[in-house]
Amino acid sequence: MTDRWQTNTSLEAIAGWLRQQRRVVVLTHSKPDGDAIGSTMAIVRAVNQIRPSKDTPAAEAWYFGPMPPFAEKVIRDTPARNFQQQSHPGGEPDAIVIVDTGSWSQLEQVREWLGPRIARAVVIDHHRHGDPDSAERRVVSPEASAACQIVADLCRLVLQRASMRDLPVDVAEACYLGIATDTGWFRHSNTTADVLRVAADLLDAGVNAAELYRVVEQTDREARIRLLGRALTGMQVFDNGRFALLSLTRQDFSDVRAEQGDAGGFADYAQTIETVRVVAMFTESEPDERGRPVTKVSLRSKDTEGGVDVNQVARQFGGGGHIRAAGARIQAPIDEARRLVLEALRNAR
Repeated sequence: MTDRWQTNTSLEAIAGWLRQQRRVVVLTHSKPDGDAIGSTMAIVRAVNQIRPSKDTPAAEAWYFGPMPPFAEKVIRDTPARNFQQQSHPGGEPDAIVIVDTGSWSQLEQVREWLGPRIARAVVIDHHRHGDPDSAERRVVSPEASAACQIVADLCRLVLQRASMRDLPVDVAEACYLGIATDTGWFRHSNTTADVLRVAADLLDAGVNAAELYRVVEQTDREARIRLLGRALTGMQVFDNGRFALLSLTRQDFSDVRAEQGDAGGFADYAQTIETVRVVAMFTESEPDERGRPVTKVSLRSKDTEGGVDVNQVARQFGGGGHIRAAGARIQAPIDEARRLVLEALRNAR
């Protein structure tokens, strides 16, 4: 990660390039969230509209790792494949678009395949840090609230529409999904006037915001709620309530028959505590290929006095993200990971 993590092309150039490609693969980080799924779907749908095919689609999304519970309901018939743990998807696309990340640490499962093809790859991201060698061309906008905020404009250019209000409903819906989820349905500190204007245009395009909210936020499985109960029951607070730590082991998931994707958003519940400034959510992952323990940590910080730049904390462990939301994978047992992160939070400014 260097200071070369910056834009070196334009959305107009990327749109013109995509319009010329016969086969496009769209990638995102493993264990995709709403912004990752929304931005991949929007690009795939837009490209397939200009190059419709009854047989092999012009564009396809590739996902890796657990998917959130709502994924199937919002992806629907959009061409997509989930490779889970497979690291060699194969195939020879003319163009590769990477969205909502540009960090090799979040592209591990596809790195071997992607490495020799970066000359055909572009990154569209809104994170402050990434690896410049993950793609030859980049549009990086840390001021954007979500990758979908950038992607919405890209899709407008690909489809040659005058306004985002003119986007097809299915493309607009995918963009709205990413914006809404990454801003916490317009509650988080990254809710800006600019992103609200984009959201308004997408609503004008025909997005049914109430129905999308229902599908994403009000269709939980019983197992997810029971898993949430375990996380909250074991919650610990430190430093006069400033830090809240939640943890889930693999046994917790097994006991309630939950999946890894069921744990998304749990940090939001601990943030409702008045004294809490930072929440760390620890999830015990499968051991790595050498059998070493791995713990995933998600960090959330309130935009208020006593908050922490959790991006800087996550970077200490090889991760990253945003000032108020970041994450990392730590090669340590869950108890050790908790100790290390709590120490880093206490030392953070």
